[in-house]
Parts: sequence; C-alpha cells; structure tokens
Amino acid sequence: MSPINKKNDTALTLRSVTKSYDGQPVLSNLSLEFSSGTFYCLMAPSGNGKTTMFRLILGLEKPDSGVIMFGTSAGDTGNNDIKASSGMVSKSDPCRIRGMRPLISAVFQENRLLEGYTAIENLRFALGKRYSSEALTAYLLRLLPEDALSKPVCEFSGGMKRRVAILRAILAPTDIILMDEPFTGLDADTRQLTIDLVKELCAGKLLIIATHAEDDAELLGAKIIHL
Repeated sequence: MSPINKKNDTALTLRSVTKSYDGQPVLSNLSLEFSSGTFYCLMAPSGNGKTTMFRLILGLEKPDSGVIMFGTSAGDTGNNDIKASSGMVSKSDPCRIRGMRPLISAVFQENRLLEGYTAIENLRFALGKRYSSEALTAYLLRLLPEDALSKPVCEFSGGMKRRVAILRAILAPTDIILMDEPFTGLDADTRQLTIDLVKELCAGKLLIIATHAEDDAELLGAKIIHL
C-alpha cells in the first residue's frame, strides 16, 4: 500500500491542460488529480507527454491553456491565480497556475550530476547542510559500493549515477517528487534496493513516477494512471 496522508488532501490538479510544440499537440485537455502522501505511476508510451507534463508542473514551461492547481480544490475560483512567472493574471487568461507552487524535486532521464564531484559532494551541493556527512554516507552505502564514495561520479556507471540522482531528489525537503523513468537501466537487485529506499524516504509525500514498467507500480504500491 502507498502511504496516504491522513487528510488525503488534493495536492495537485491539472484541469484541461493543453501543450503543443510547432503546432503538434503533446498534451490535449489533460485533467488529473493527485492526493497528498500518495504514490502514482503514469503509464504511457514514449512521446505521450509524460516529460512535458512534469516540465509544466515544475514551471519550466507554460501550458497553452488550462489550469494547474497546487493545494486548492478544483472548484476554488479565489484570487490565488498566478502565472508561472509569478505575475498576476486575469480570469480570462487561458493558462493559469493557481495556488503557490510548493518545493518540488525531480529526476529526469538525464542525471544532471556534477561530473567532477564525488557522490557526497553532489548531494551536499544540492542539499546544503541539511544532512551530516555521516548521514549522507549511510544513505549512499545502501545504494553504492563503499569504494565508489571516494571517486568522482564521472567514473560511475550509468546505473550508479542514476542512484545518486534519485537519492538527491528524495532527500530534498520537498512535498512533491517527480521522477521520469527513474529505474531504467538498474538490475533487478539494485532496482529493488532503490525502490525500498524511495518508499522509505518518500512516505507522506506526493510521488509521481513516469514509467513503462507496470511492476514499478506494484513494487512501490503505487496507483496507476494511464495517459
């Protein structure tokens, strides 16, 4: 079972969200609702807009139309409408971000690590002094061999880099975590270890994973949404 917030509040709502590139629709009138403290797996073939949806939620891109709401009910038409740029917009604006966007961490298909830094240094760069070196080392040792901790991540395999990127995201002080194909390239044992740690550290948070593998949802105890 996925961890459920006691109030089961709605944390994120997409309503009639549309996004196109060069006239080609990627998302068309997409409407979804996500509850706090719940794990979700988005299932769809490549090219069906999962990554685009994440970029819209993060504010990296703006939808062509529709509403993205954080922590507000779909029926709320209060005065909290803000653009992704944080400027106020009118009710007639075809695209709105409603409610204050919370802190969100993400894992994209690119690991986006500092290649000349060690794994601990990568975590420290993103997380600051929130965790002690001992705590970071303990977490890393659950996913990496001990001799890897003294090496720059440029010497890591792709799977090792991916585990560092995942750990960086799930240790961040955020309420929403987005992951795009996070377990691709991990062998069965490493995948299970990583999923176990994700479940542990993401308990009580909204976790949305885009994946092709339905067994990811089973191992996470996640709800499946087919796009």
